[in-house]
Amino acid sequence: MTDIRWLPFLGVVLLAYAIPGPDFAVVARAAATSRSAGWRAGLGAQTGLCVHMVAAVIGVSLLISRLPLALSAVQVAGGLYLIWLGVAAIRDSVASPSPDADEGWFRMGLTTNLLNPKAILFFVAILPQFVDPDGSLPLQIGILGIIDVALGLAVWAVVTAVVNGVAGRSATSKRWNRTVGVLFVGIGVGLVGKAM
Repeated sequence: MTDIRWLPFLGVVLLAYAIPGPDFAVVARAAATSRSAGWRAGLGAQTGLCVHMVAAVIGVSLLISRLPLALSAVQVAGGLYLIWLGVAAIRDSVASPSPDADEGWFRMGLTTNLLNPKAILFFVAILPQFVDPDGSLPLQIGILGIIDVALGLAVWAVVTAVVNGVAGRSATSKRWNRTVGVLFVGIGVGLVGKAM
């Protein structure tokens, strides 16, 4: 396991977090509500990543990636969920925030990550490129996955702090919700369209 290509792996993981996607949008929207909401969404997303990691270690992700219909089903479900989140965000941009606004963010982060086909493909197609071919593939995927999850937690902490600082005021938060809602709907429609 000494031949794991650590530097390229870390570069690819950080690049993946730097390119905004559904997880980023959920964490950013949550962080605009409050720091604790941002943290909950980030923990939800990383919990979803842990599920993908375990699925990759035991071979389920490889099986799904080889069944185009299964991967398309995940993509359509993920797209529809993002459209639903987008509509909810747009609706929330005109409503007053409820006192329990933080409660659903963990679930949203988790569901968005679980329904993201790119997360499945990351563990099946990307991570194996960095492992030592002479070592245990499941063990190495597990170790690289844990590092990925830890780096993600650090990234979401920074995103939460920055977004909450920028969008902390109520008017800004409402504009942010509207913008993120449109983004969610756009990504969702794109995912569904790709799968069809």
